[in-house]
Amino acid sequence: MRVVIIGGTGLIGTKVAAILRREGHDVLQASPATGVNTLTGEGLSDALTGAEVVVDLANSPSFEPSAVLSFFEQSTSNLIKAEKAATVPHHVALSIVGIERSPGNGYFPGKVAQEAVVKAGGVPYTIIRSTQFMEFMSGIIDGATDGQTVHASPGAFQPIAADDVAAFVSEAATSAPLNGTIEIAGPEKKPMSDFLAGYLAATHDARTVVVDKEARYFGSLVDEQSLVPLGPAKLGKFDVKTWFRQRTQSAA
Repeated sequence: MRVVIIGGTGLIGTKVAAILRREGHDVLQASPATGVNTLTGEGLSDALTGAEVVVDLANSPSFEPSAVLSFFEQSTSNLIKAEKAATVPHHVALSIVGIERSPGNGYFPGKVAQEAVVKAGGVPYTIIRSTQFMEFMSGIIDGATDGQTVHASPGAFQPIAADDVAAFVSEAATSAPLNGTIEIAGPEKKPMSDFLAGYLAATHDARTVVVDKEARYFGSLVDEQSLVPLGPAKLGKFDVKTWFRQRTQSAA
């Protein structure tokens, strides 16, 4: 199977490409660095020639809300148009759990717009909504730090390892399109503050977590429903301790 991965040189794209190649698939890791730009349309036609599935993992280069919205609307529209021209039979898009439940998050409206373009685009599709990646916990901590104190929400959190995300994306890419959405998450759900405190302890970081109901997660308050699946979801195999141990061993 010929698979084109848009955003194929990023964290998830690299892992998906490795999985699919091990399974014997022909994989193109497309990105602006390789001459494929979904925002301008450059290189799309050639890249999609003969593609049997396109996996969209593209990300906005800016996190300013209007720029994010513009990127996902334009990038996804260009990609779907090129897929229709190339008669690509399956579009897989990676999205985020709860994007309609956190109105203060400036990034999420762009993902809502992306999903809308995919659903209306006329190409058979599968949308995968994922919870936050474990790999981003350090960034969440840094963004919530004031001096030596980390203000963390007690709201529900269910992070997933990038390896699990890649496995689920690869599975979807080699399956029939659902014309629907699946959700994926890590195997553990507990307060965000607990996860962040555990991460600090595991990394021997001296910062202290303070549980703060008013703490924001990229602009939004976190409750018991905003960032976790509310219905059936596929759960990854890596809990945080296993993920951290594997990560530490890989870095040694």
